[in-house]
Amino acid sequence: MDLRTLFKIHSNTLEPKPGNLLLSEPTMNDYHFGRSVVLLIDHNDEEGTFGVIMNKRLRMRLNEIVDGFEDLDAPVYLGGPVADNQIFFMHTLGDLIPESYPIMEGLYWGGDAETLDTLIATGIADPTQVRFFLGYSGWSPGQLVNELARNSWIVSKTDSDTLLGAPIDQMWRHYVERMGKAYRFWGYFPKNIQDN
Repeated sequence: MDLRTLFKIHSNTLEPKPGNLLLSEPTMNDYHFGRSVVLLIDHNDEEGTFGVIMNKRLRMRLNEIVDGFEDLDAPVYLGGPVADNQIFFMHTLGDLIPESYPIMEGLYWGGDAETLDTLIATGIADPTQVRFFLGYSGWSPGQLVNELARNSWIVSKTDSDTLLGAPIDQMWRHYVERMGKAYRFWGYFPKNIQDN
């Protein structure tokens, strides 16, 4: 058996699009993107790509960092290195939140924050239906395509139930294993190749 073939870093041919995931290759040693699962919110050739990291929960809580949400004790996730002083959110509330943008069936991006606050305060919505992010991940036009060509990412499909239900600390491995036999050894790479 040729070990170079087993441990080869290679991408797949699935195209990036809203609702798909980017899974970082196992040797990426980066604070934001190492072992990350990025949900793509938008992707087009003219404006570029943006998404949020789904599997990096921060130690701070929303009510600790956002004025006006003192009663909302919800976790905050590291969305990415862009606009990392701003809070963004996604939710499963659909049309209950005006101005929200559909990402995939059952999952929406943003919308009117005051409406969200009111829905939670009145008990119509539950904080578990919302995920908050500090910052987001962005790529300029052509940048993500180049990174895919360099095998920095593999693209994966998902659905909202699987994505929101996956344990945060096992999410990267979970999605890599779903990619099949060609990627089964990715989980054995050390997080820092110099530790080996």
